[in-house]
Amino acid sequence: MESSIKEYAAFEEKVKRTIYIDNLSPVATEAVVKAAFDQFGNVIQVKFIPNYLEPKNIGQAALVELENADQAKTIISEISNSSFMICGMPRPVRGRAAEAEMFDDRPRKPGRKIICRWLDSSDPDFEVAKKIKLMVSKHAEEAKFCLKLQLEEEENLAKKQTEILNATYKKYELIDSVIGNRVADRLAECYKVRVSNAE
Repeated sequence: MESSIKEYAAFEEKVKRTIYIDNLSPVATEAVVKAAFDQFGNVIQVKFIPNYLEPKNIGQAALVELENADQAKTIISEISNSSFMICGMPRPVRGRAAEAEMFDDRPRKPGRKIICRWLDSSDPDFEVAKKIKLMVSKHAEEAKFCLKLQLEEEENLAKKQTEILNATYKKYELIDSVIGNRVADRLAECYKVRVSNAE
């Protein structure tokens, strides 16, 4: 009994130094999320929360465990006060303090009892359970449709970003070739403009 109390106390400390983030891009990986939050503190672990309602269990939420509770509070404050994007996607990440129920590996709370029972079709709760089952099914279809649109939007954004990056790179190459061929000096002489060479 005493060991289970200590184990649960250690788990509660872990919860205090962990933040829950969602609205993540489906292309965000553990390494990307860790790198993004390492600028605020020492990230110990990033664990994606699987979403079993969507195809391939694509996680759009994660638990980020930090070195201490102060770092967790700082990150939550930072995310609340300014837009924080990961992978350059056009939707800001949301963050809040983690709760014990979010951890699938949480230890059993000492003294807690779980009671399960089967519902008979004549039980009034049976109809409620049936409605919940239909709602979950409907939500799963809606989430699947939204995820498909979201992935298409992010693919289009990634293509645009690549095109802009390539165009900018070509401009810099052109400028570099003009400066390297002394064309800038000849244009300066022609238009009587003084050019200062900063080396």
